[in-house]
Amino acid sequence: MNYQAGAQPAPSGHAIDLQIQWDRLTSMMDEVDAILLRTAFSTIVSESRDYAIVLLDRHARSIAQSQICVPAFTCSLPSATRSMLKTFPAKTLVDGDILITNDPWLCHGHLPDLYIVMPVFKEGKSIVGYIATAAHISDIGGRLDELNARDLYEEGLRIPPSKLYEAGKPNQQLIRIMEANVRFPRLVLGDVGAIVGAAKIGAERYLSLVDEYGETAMDAVADFILERSATAMRAAIAEIPDGDYEGAAICDGVTSPTNIKLKLSVRGETMHLDYTGTSPQKSDAAVNVVMNVTHAHSLLALKCSLCPDLPNNEGLFGPISTYAPEGSILNAQFPAAVRARSRTSFHTHTAIYDALAKVAPRIVQATSGSFWSLRFLCNDDEGHPFIVHVLPNGGEGASIGIDGHSTTAFPGCSMITPAEIIEANGPVLVCERSLRQDSGGAGEYRGGLGQTIRVTPRGSEPVRITIRPDRTKYPAPGLLMGHDGGIGELLVDDVSIEPNPFSLKPGEIFTLNLPGGGGIGNPLERSSDRVERDLELGLISMDAATSIYGRQRP
Repeated sequence: MNYQAGAQPAPSGHAIDLQIQWDRLTSMMDEVDAILLRTAFSTIVSESRDYAIVLLDRHARSIAQSQICVPAFTCSLPSATRSMLKTFPAKTLVDGDILITNDPWLCHGHLPDLYIVMPVFKEGKSIVGYIATAAHISDIGGRLDELNARDLYEEGLRIPPSKLYEAGKPNQQLIRIMEANVRFPRLVLGDVGAIVGAAKIGAERYLSLVDEYGETAMDAVADFILERSATAMRAAIAEIPDGDYEGAAICDGVTSPTNIKLKLSVRGETMHLDYTGTSPQKSDAAVNVVMNVTHAHSLLALKCSLCPDLPNNEGLFGPISTYAPEGSILNAQFPAAVRARSRTSFHTHTAIYDALAKVAPRIVQATSGSFWSLRFLCNDDEGHPFIVHVLPNGGEGASIGIDGHSTTAFPGCSMITPAEIIEANGPVLVCERSLRQDSGGAGEYRGGLGQTIRVTPRGSEPVRITIRPDRTKYPAPGLLMGHDGGIGELLVDDVSIEPNPFSLKPGEIFTLNLPGGGGIGNPLERSSDRVERDLELGLISMDAATSIYGRQRP
């Protein structure tokens, strides 16, 4: 059965015009995205692409985004914008105002994610839309380690909804506060400037479309986008039989594992996710998740399965509701520590796909090896404090009919900083980057492989490093008789280490073995051609081919 949206009726001439306008909005946002990418100061934005830019209509509903971005950001940007507008109502804003916050309970769950929103004024009078940006900045103060904070106050500077610009003039007092409370002010303020510059171009481009088509026509485009998307999502949900389906996931946690429990309920064209039974929030680890992030990551997993071909926008999410009990790790209450919230939130898709696999196996994928966060702290050539961020990925989980992609993030689409950029800007040499043989979970369709990365200091001084790994205790599980992916490892000179900030001495080798994705289906059902090709490429060993996939030894 096809669980995606059914065939659409042939569009009318008016619908074709609206579709053209939708495509033009997407193209516009691609340009804005490229501007930010090329003008950002930090590697976390310019190389890892840990950001998203969204166009909201005058009601602060998301209608368009760039085609490459962090998709979960696009799920939380509209609600965060509306929260800021409660503090600064639209009728009180003037042309040139720009809003900012990083409050985890309003934004995307931890302090390094800055949300910056620019109202778009027509002729300086009425708001016709908003350019909203979420970006992970290079530092926000607080502890260097990412896992062990006990509350939010240890994690850095919290900016309540504020005006970054007032009537076109920067809020110098706020900027000085930010500059005084981060380790890398040149990078942080440089990225903020790049975000504002890109948003200004986006506002200009959108105003040109408003001038061309008129405000009424752009309202019609927004309604068309949202209703067409909602219709597609409702149709996709309706293809799943009504019922209650249970799923579960277990995560590394920090001092103790985290358990995620889910009841996924389908009723007609609507779906409800209930995370009752999930572990309580933790007071000794920074792996707590706020409700808006739980909702965003749940929506992302379902969108990828149910409506994969439609651009993200708010219309897709109306038929889906999410609940987690207050005080649970998926609905953590202030001031819970949340810095490493992805070590929990990135595993909601495991529970969702575990539930859906029982009734709609063709739209799910096995669990992915997730992503890690790696940071090298140093000074640049001019003596300024500098940080090189790297977001290396493990293997993606497999789906029926498709092997998982190797070294690919899910959920998310962050990219690893190239070795050349790491070496040119950072204090280390990259000795090796290679695929980890046999790390992809075996199955009729194999999980994507993790990777091995080895680095060593390139100078005579130790290198300060922070690391946030995942799946070093519990592997990415397979589905439908598929095998688990390989677990991750951290090693210095081949000796296992804990994920705490440390100094790497000259001559030492730091090794990251990233986890593989889970497989799907019985490995004995994998085609012999695929097994032979995996052997030829070195993706699996002869031992795996014979003992797991049933190949005869030559």
